[in-house]
Amino acid sequence: MKRLTFLLAATVVSAALWAQTPSQAIVDTTLSTEPKQEFSTGIDILARGELRQGGLMPVDENGEAINGDDSATFFLERSRLWVKYARPWLQAYINVQHSGVWGQSGRGSFNLYEAWARVQSKQGIFAQVGRIGLSYDDERIIGSDDWTVAASSHDVVRVGYEGHNHKVHAIFAFNQNAENVSGGTYYVNGAQPYKAMHDLWYHFDAPRLHLGVSALFMNIGMQHGDKMNYDTKYQQLMGTYLCYAPPGWKVEASGYYQCGRTEYDIPLSAWMMSVRASHVFNPRWKAFVSYDLLSGDENFHVPPIGGLGFAQLKKIHGFNPLYGSHHKFYGAMDFFYLSTYYGGLTPGLHNLQAGGTWTPIPRLSVNAAYHYMATMVKVPDCSYSLGHMMELGASWSIMKDVKLSVGYTFMRGTSTMERLKRTTADRQLHWGWISFRVNPRIFSIKW
Repeated sequence: MKRLTFLLAATVVSAALWAQTPSQAIVDTTLSTEPKQEFSTGIDILARGELRQGGLMPVDENGEAINGDDSATFFLERSRLWVKYARPWLQAYINVQHSGVWGQSGRGSFNLYEAWARVQSKQGIFAQVGRIGLSYDDERIIGSDDWTVAASSHDVVRVGYEGHNHKVHAIFAFNQNAENVSGGTYYVNGAQPYKAMHDLWYHFDAPRLHLGVSALFMNIGMQHGDKMNYDTKYQQLMGTYLCYAPPGWKVEASGYYQCGRTEYDIPLSAWMMSVRASHVFNPRWKAFVSYDLLSGDENFHVPPIGGLGFAQLKKIHGFNPLYGSHHKFYGAMDFFYLSTYYGGLTPGLHNLQAGGTWTPIPRLSVNAAYHYMATMVKVPDCSYSLGHMMELGASWSIMKDVKLSVGYTFMRGTSTMERLKRTTADRQLHWGWISFRVNPRIFSIKW
């Protein structure tokens, strides 16, 4: 499979470069005063303070609850420096970042967030190679996940076509940890989200109908076994995203199905669907309502605190939203699809949400949202209901590249939530945050 990945990537890149014939690659030699090249650079500095109280219950190494205050206060930071060069048919971009917690031992993480080059022909055929922050449709399956501070990027080859209201992207990835003489890298304990990935995305816009339609197919290879004896198991995802946006309205719908085999070599059959409608009443008021439904594992079992539990599965039915921006969809506290359930399985999710945004003055917006959440499958000796969540937030654009934001979230959980997530006994969950972001372009020149 890794040879197939390499051959496919090499073939499509060669085809894209071949399409860039000399007559297309040479800049137009007719007299013109328009600049043909551009160089720009900028910074992106983010600081976010958080106060969490009533979240996941602290437990010791035996799983026993630890009594006392489980609140936590900390500051996250991210600093980026980016550089971009562009001329006709060629772009290059580099973005380095540091992320961490104020006062962190080891001084956080410094890495190359993005580094890529892209060539394109006049016909719209392109090839892009490097580390890329991928983002597709509403970011439910593939997104930048910017809320997590370190965010998400992928080492890939991306080729495709864009033009005449059509977009086709093919993505190829194959991961190793070293330049080996022989053999490969076994990623221990999930250190790598995938070994290989092949994606195909198609999008069509119908402007007169205010309609956009996307289709996505993914083939993801996850390693199975141990360091001495391992292979790669492949799972597939396929589905669609629709967006209908007449004046004043926006209606979105999506549906995805997963199959194949997991990294534990267990058959997979899972699905999800969602719908969201939003309406702009006037420049000051807009509102939305949405509903998400994600499948869950049958025979769901949660061991008691301090106890052990085992469940035999013949097939995985819990949907995995993979590399999406989960914080955007399933509640600001990130209990769902960013943290695991006790017992290792997932009971699925019903997520009914409604909210709105008020803009009393330019550059200031206030938003509120309500969630009702429930499990998709029955948890033994528990109700389906997980509880109610209320989110409040405000954002003030001090200037075009300086923004101050604050937020507060409260959740009243149920006994099911307490059991699944080890939340506090009174089930009162609080989380507040404040962030400050500065992201100016500091230099730009055209010639």
